[in-house]
Amino acid sequence: MAKVLAVNISETKGVPKEPIEKGYFEVNHGLVGDAHAGNWHRQVSLLGQESINKSKDKLKDLCVGVFAENLTTEGIILYELPIGTKLIIGETEMEVTQIGKECHTGCAIREIVGDCVMPREGIFTKVLKPGWIKAGDTIEVIN
Repeated sequence: MAKVLAVNISETKGVPKEPIEKGYFEVNHGLVGDAHAGNWHRQVSLLGQESINKSKDKLKDLCVGVFAENLTTEGIILYELPIGTKLIIGETEMEVTQIGKECHTGCAIREIVGDCVMPREGIFTKVLKPGWIKAGDTIEVIN
């Protein structure tokens, strides 16, 4: 079963995010209080623990949020989901809008970790239905 391992937030871009107990995700915005939120196609970032584990041989102490993902997941291969896929996560509904991204220059994550898996295996969504998400919530693919 696919689930959320952590909800992560940061006030600035390009830095690791800190886990929070739960987060509120708004339509046309994303995670309230997060630096990456806004009315664009990359409102919410997701990265699977399976992807994070690929970097653990380089750094043993990798934790949730280190790749600046809003949602750390488990049990679903995110980067295999086609663009347009809809997901129910916690109380929300989201749509996959992008797979991977170009890593911006001066990224603190690449400096800390040495490699960033987010540009290859992270995905981005926009919020279609608002609500709360917390660790332990299930992730359901609905189309």
